Amino acid sequence: MFIGFIEAGVPLGVTLSFLISSPIVNEVALVMLFGMFGLKIAAIYLVSGLIVAITGGLLIGRLGLEHLVESYVYEVQVGELDVPELTWRDRLDYAYGYVREILRKVWPYVLIGIAIGGVIHGYVPEDFLVKYAGRGNPFAVPIAVALGVPLYSNAAGTIPIVAALREKGMAMGTVLAFMMSVTALSVPEMIILRNVLKPKLIAIFIGIVAVSIMLVGYIFNWLIPA
Repeated sequence: MFIGFIEAGVPLGVTLSFLISSPIVNEVALVMLFGMFGLKIAAIYLVSGLIVAITGGLLIGRLGLEHLVESYVYEVQVGELDVPELTWRDRLDYAYGYVREILRKVWPYVLIGIAIGGVIHGYVPEDFLVKYAGRGNPFAVPIAVALGVPLYSNAAGTIPIVAALREKGMAMGTVLAFMMSVTALSVPEMIILRNVLKPKLIAIFIGIVAVSIMLVGYIFNWLIPA
């Protein structure tokens, strides 16, 4: 989808906003958050996730970092093909060939990312998190974000972990910052993105999103201290 957005002419910043928001602002996770913690938590989480995605996209868009996308992504642009003159058979043949070409370039990264995710899926050191990112530690939010990055899950999959950490006394902002980092900044996702983004852009992407998530965590802890 990232490649398709770029080749369709969607700006890089907008594309990365989508890339951030799609795992964080998950309708299933929102429903589960509402059921476990109520409307206020679910609403603040929704607004915070959208702010992180929009802020990250705007900053990356303003930096003009298109040159840090792998060159092959820009090789085909909408308008280069005379689409109206193509028959349905031509379009299907083109689509089939293009999918094969994309898979040929990205499949090793996808497999590596899935393998890493499979190895660490379901493993979250809850006691370790509570010990080093618990209440009273001013650095709890960045610690939680740093610990969330190596893990891999979707937003809905992290909800039981969020509930467990909350029950053990971890502050709500710290818990949700951990949840956002797992879904938006996981190592497997970065490995997959490496095939379309150069390392410098990945580092900028991680930095902007991580700082935004940490700010959200501190704001949550301020709004919901108990």
